[in-house]
Amino acid sequence: MALASTTRLGGWAPETGHRTLAEKAFVALHDAIVRGELQPGERLPIEELADVLDMSPMPIREALRRLDAVGLVENVPHRGARVTELSLEDLRDVYEARLALEPLAVQHAAERFDAEDAARGRERLAALNKPGDRGGSETWAAHTAFHFCLYEAAGSDWLLRLIRPLWESSERYRLAAPSKRKLSMRREEHERILRACTDHQPDVARAELHNHLTRTASLVARSMGGGDLFEPVEVPKPRRRRG
Repeated sequence: MALASTTRLGGWAPETGHRTLAEKAFVALHDAIVRGELQPGERLPIEELADVLDMSPMPIREALRRLDAVGLVENVPHRGARVTELSLEDLRDVYEARLALEPLAVQHAAERFDAEDAARGRERLAALNKPGDRGGSETWAAHTAFHFCLYEAAGSDWLLRLIRPLWESSERYRLAAPSKRKLSMRREEHERILRACTDHQPDVARAELHNHLTRTASLVARSMGGGDLFEPVEVPKPRRRRG
């Protein structure tokens, strides 16, 4: 992408919100990277970005520092900033961290799930499963909304802070190396995860989500020329519900 010819980057328009310039630059660049508008390895010249976003270089530098902190940008000595490259090694690192955090979050969610959480989960899942032609960003938004309504039910701000950048980094892999996966299989996995939460089965929810993530990671790895990255775990048999 030629930065100088870009008039709208990452969906940000100057009149949006009341953020600082550094926050606006961060959102614009962040969204462009996650959506694939800025490609892995693409250089991010500060002066050109400042022209595109119609601001001074200072907020651009701050935005690039923040993007570096969440792993979306890397600073190469004597060459400046560029979008972080994709690799099988990085894919493994990202999913290894996700496998440590997200199953823990859904386990805590299943322990705490109440009627409001269940209703919200069913609503988000219905939106995700809604038939019709939708763009990649809309589908990703619905997918994100479903997963995070479960993670939010865990009641841990720290887990959410740690999960979000990993989630976004893995989305870059899904866009750059799309995997072929049956829609019915994904739906069934999501339904089993939600059912385990609503039935207060934390061990089942944790195992189901672990396997959901490992399947996705391995499919993306295969599309990049690699092999399976992680082994699935055995899902415990659900306990009988009382009453």
